[in-house]
Amino acid sequence: MQFSEKANVEEQDSASSLHLPVLYQDEHIIAINKPPGLLVHRSPIDRHETVFAVQTLRDQIGKHVFPAHRLDRPTSGVLVFSFSSEIAAKLGKQLMDKQVAKVYHAVVRGFVNHTGFIDYALKYRYDKIADKHKRPQQAPQPASTMYESLAKFELPEPVGRYQSARYSLVKLSPSTGRKHQLRRHMVHIRHPIIGDTTHGDGKQNKFAKQHFNFNNLALSCTHMGFSHPVSGKWITINGEMHNEMQQFVNRLKPFSLIR
Repeated sequence: MQFSEKANVEEQDSASSLHLPVLYQDEHIIAINKPPGLLVHRSPIDRHETVFAVQTLRDQIGKHVFPAHRLDRPTSGVLVFSFSSEIAAKLGKQLMDKQVAKVYHAVVRGFVNHTGFIDYALKYRYDKIADKHKRPQQAPQPASTMYESLAKFELPEPVGRYQSARYSLVKLSPSTGRKHQLRRHMVHIRHPIIGDTTHGDGKQNKFAKQHFNFNNLALSCTHMGFSHPVSGKWITINGEMHNEMQQFVNRLKPFSLIR
C-alpha cells in the first residue's frame, strides 16, 4: 500500500508540472496541442510511464475527458477530447467515415519536388504486448495520403552516401488513419520523416541530432476540421509545430532553395 501511495503521488506531481495548451473548448469538446513524447492514455507498451494526456488534461481543467482519436507518442499537434463517451464515439465515427479533415507538417529526407497522392495499403503491424488479444489480419488495409512540398533545403554537409544533407518541409493530408500511416507512407516514397527511429533513416536522424540538436519526430498535426457532434457546425482547429520542430525548420531556412 505504501508503494502504491508513493507512486500515485509521483504521478500527480509529474502531471501537475505539465500544462497542455488548449486550442479550442466549448461545453462538449476540447482540443489541445499535444507535445511530443506524451502518451494519450495508459499503454501496456510503456508500463513505467506515469504522465498521460487524459489524466493531465482532466486535472488541468477539473473535468473528465474522453479522447476522440489518438496521436502516436512521438507525434505532436491537435488532439481532440470530449466530455462524454457518447460524443467521443460520434467524433470517432466521423473519422472512420473519412469526414474529418486532417493536416500534418513534416520534415523529410531528400527533395520532394511536387504534390502527389500515395495510395498504398498497409499491413497492420502487431505489437507483442499491446496487440496480444487482437486477431491477426491477413489482408493489408487501404491507406491514402496527399502530400505537398512546401520548401526544400540543402546543407553542404555529407550524410552517409550523400554529398549533401537535403530536406523538405511537406504538408500531409491522410484520408485514412492506419498505424504509423504517414511515417510508413513517406518511407514508401523514399522520403522518411526525420527523427523516425522505427521507419526512418538512422544516419539522417543522427545528423539532425548532432547539427541541429533535434531529438524528436519531425511530424505534427497542425489542423483538424470536422462537424461539431452536437451543433453540426463545421469546426476548424489549428495548431502549431512543437517548439523543437519549429526551431529545426528555422535553422534550415538559411539553406532554403528556390522552388
